[in-house]
Amino acid sequence: MRPVIGVICDVKASGGHVVHGVTEKYIYAVANGAQALPVLLPGTVSAVDASMKPERLVLDEIFDLVDGIFLPGSPSNVAPHLYGDAPYNPPLPSDPHRDDLSIPLIRGAIERGVPLFGVCRGFQEMNVALGGSLFQKVYEQPGHFDHREDSSLDIAGQYAPVHDVVLEPGGLLESLAGASHWRVNSLHGQGVNQLAPSLTVEAHAEDGLVEAFRVTDAPGFTLAIQWHPEWRFWDDKLSSAVFTAFGAAARQRAERRGGRTLKAAE
Repeated sequence: MRPVIGVICDVKASGGHVVHGVTEKYIYAVANGAQALPVLLPGTVSAVDASMKPERLVLDEIFDLVDGIFLPGSPSNVAPHLYGDAPYNPPLPSDPHRDDLSIPLIRGAIERGVPLFGVCRGFQEMNVALGGSLFQKVYEQPGHFDHREDSSLDIAGQYAPVHDVVLEPGGLLESLAGASHWRVNSLHGQGVNQLAPSLTVEAHAEDGLVEAFRVTDAPGFTLAIQWHPEWRFWDDKLSSAVFTAFGAAARQRAERRGGRTLKAAE
């Protein structure tokens, strides 16, 4: 039986149209790593192709449908005004249509005990939604490394492990890894400045940057990771374990509420 996991979409222009979409590697990780049915959740719907007012999906309708929420990475960034900062000039890539859904969706999932997993931008969204702030350019901060990928490499090279993270003793990631350190990839320009008060660090990089956290007192699975565990998750013990745990939490929620689940394909 497969639980239903909502995957939030990026919203961007393409060929004169507005496209809501998710990179396939995230969908594949939810479908095969978490053993769940991925359902794409569009952000704010704009009035490009019809005479309609912009609208957002109703949260209660989303939570009636899904057993978990996945927040994937993206080339775009959370809008700086959401954490009290001014935008750079020229501004960095943004996605206000995604922000419009992701911020209230995160808060709603935590309030309802819905399993929640954020990666990269999703990690940053969770920190901002709960009252934290971000470095807009980590690589300009004294004492921090440049955590961006090497764009001269092919995709496999960009997603290869490049630095260690320290897993917090007694944390979820340490228990899943069975180790105190883990080698991870790194493809982000932004990162946590102030950690939201309700969050507990799960991992940090060697320069001290927070790389993973959980919601301290949340009743369900609420984890966020700055690196990219979805990339070839089956080749990495910790990545596989994280998606398995996320899927198990979603499955448990489905069973508790009478099971809006589907039979897995033979």
